[in-house]
Amino acid sequence: MKMLVTGGAGFIGSNFIRFILTKYPHYAVINFDKLTYAGNLENLRDVEHHPNYSFVKGDILNTELLIHVMKDVDVVAHFAAETHVDRSILGADAFVQTNVIGTYSVMEAARQTKVKRFHHISTDEVFGSLGPDGYFTEDTPYDPRSPYSAAKAASDHLVRAYYHTHGLPATISNCTNNYGPYMFPEKMMPLFITNLLEGKKVPLYGDGLNVRDWIHVDDHNRAVDLIIHEGKVGETYCISAREEKTNREVTDLVLQKMGFGPDMIEYVEDRKGHDRRYAIRPYKLMAELGWKPAISFDQGLSQMIEWYKNNPEWWKRVRSGEYQNYYAKQYGQKTGITI
Repeated sequence: MKMLVTGGAGFIGSNFIRFILTKYPHYAVINFDKLTYAGNLENLRDVEHHPNYSFVKGDILNTELLIHVMKDVDVVAHFAAETHVDRSILGADAFVQTNVIGTYSVMEAARQTKVKRFHHISTDEVFGSLGPDGYFTEDTPYDPRSPYSAAKAASDHLVRAYYHTHGLPATISNCTNNYGPYMFPEKMMPLFITNLLEGKKVPLYGDGLNVRDWIHVDDHNRAVDLIIHEGKVGETYCISAREEKTNREVTDLVLQKMGFGPDMIEYVEDRKGHDRRYAIRPYKLMAELGWKPAISFDQGLSQMIEWYKNNPEWWKRVRSGEYQNYYAKQYGQKTGITI
């Protein structure tokens, strides 16, 4: 089996590659990544010499390069995306280019090379915002509220259109908020952890009562693996560990586990269009494919805090952008094809 992972140097993608190489050491895995600010090959330093791992530096907008790389690929796992909501509010252009046009480019390459399975990674944010009750399911109408979620919604629709129009053997997963090691420090949990490690306060949006449904990245990637291998072509699967927490609850847990009190919270102005609640009912995934989460939020958060404590050189380099200078010297003037 030969698998291409787009965005494989990012947080979730790099953890997915590590998962696949561990579970299927005979699989050949190609990491296709542009190495933007959130793409970091240090995330994969422990597998970079694996005999079945290779890296291609490339932009998913480059369909010609994708076609070249996909010529004998069996599976495409499409993780590449701009994901930070705040950045999409400041400027949506990169989100439309990468998430919409980039997804089209990857699918077109997959169609032309006749891949056996195309899996598209999406988000629960395409469904909009929930009230205090109810859950998102595969049948929930789309109602995106930010440029980020709107771009992801558009990409989901394109994938379905390619399945119906061209017979692309595609599946989609919409997942809740991931957390775990190698998470980029601009996101809430690693930002709070690293701030506290440096004695800084944690910035909490609004009243802190916005609800998010959390899942450990390893549980998410186990679900994606199951969908790719056993999911039904043309279907969508919602992924959730059913770990709903308000942002204030997450903040209090981080503070408690790291030995700080509520005096380390700094309330800041709420984000524009801040969705109040996300929550998924993953019954289809559980009933049809037998998936269930293995890592509790309490266990996963403790592991994540320890990882950031033990890897200060990683998050300090990532936060400062130093790693980009290092990899720019290696790949900046090349197409990066190493397969």
